[in-house]
Amino acid sequence: MLLAIAGGLGVVHLWGGRGPSTANTTVIVPVGASLNRAADELEKTGTIRSARMFVLFSKLFGGSEPIKAGEYRFVAGQSQSDILKLMQGGRTLQRMVTVTPGMPSILAYEALMKADHLTGDVAVPAEGSILPDSYAYNRGDTRQVVVGRMQKAMRDYLAAAWARRSPGIAVSTPEQAVILASIIEKETGKPSERRMVAGVYSNRLKRGMKLQADPTIIYPITRGKPLGRRILRSEIDAVNDYNTYSMVGLPKGPIANPSRESIDAALNPERTNSVYFVADGTGGHVFAETLDQHNANVAKWRDLRRARGEMQ
Repeated sequence: MLLAIAGGLGVVHLWGGRGPSTANTTVIVPVGASLNRAADELEKTGTIRSARMFVLFSKLFGGSEPIKAGEYRFVAGQSQSDILKLMQGGRTLQRMVTVTPGMPSILAYEALMKADHLTGDVAVPAEGSILPDSYAYNRGDTRQVVVGRMQKAMRDYLAAAWARRSPGIAVSTPEQAVILASIIEKETGKPSERRMVAGVYSNRLKRGMKLQADPTIIYPITRGKPLGRRILRSEIDAVNDYNTYSMVGLPKGPIANPSRESIDAALNPERTNSVYFVADGTGGHVFAETLDQHNANVAKWRDLRRARGEMQ
């Protein structure tokens, strides 16, 4: 009896106790692979000691749920019991590709093309069509599938945000909201300012004033990539469908992929009489209701830049 008890405890320890691996391992279970095939892969990587014993214990203690194909990451010393649970639950290794707030689609495309173990080609997504976030994917997923998830996330969020928009806003369609949100995203990196910047641009739109947003000058030149130099006078004066210094109203399309917060700001702008703003030297902006106030704020900003040696 004592021998039987000892033997039973030994089996339990082998099944649920610490495994032999001394480092994290990655194992790929091919589509259609049997438990025997998966066990062989686990033994090759040192994740388990014996494929034969793993299969036997799995049938005795692991239930009847089949394992799922995919790429699995097992931590050092993981027990055979937990290994089987991972494969039965299909908890595969999740890889991530990130679209940061305000990232233009050309840079999102480049991130997708560089992402390890994604497959297939994909066109540059339409500007403003993907929602900035981190997206999980599995080895072998196609880039088009991942882009589809990004675009669905944007459609879903935009629909929900549009439904809770404030009355009397300056934009009349969800598409216009994305355009305005993309400008807000590029104009301020300070979360507390987003609604105020949205309020200024909303006022300018309603009054028929030019938006005069510097990022809209840059977009047709670089498609949203950093310009890497100061804007030229000729670029400020350029006439095109994006430059809001030479046109009234919104550009013909977004200039980036705006975040949730910038979409919310565009649809729920601050109530303000301000129609001007300029950098304040701290990463934020100072706002003004009149041109005289704005000119005084601009003079202060120029004095600050001269003191920093940024201009003469």
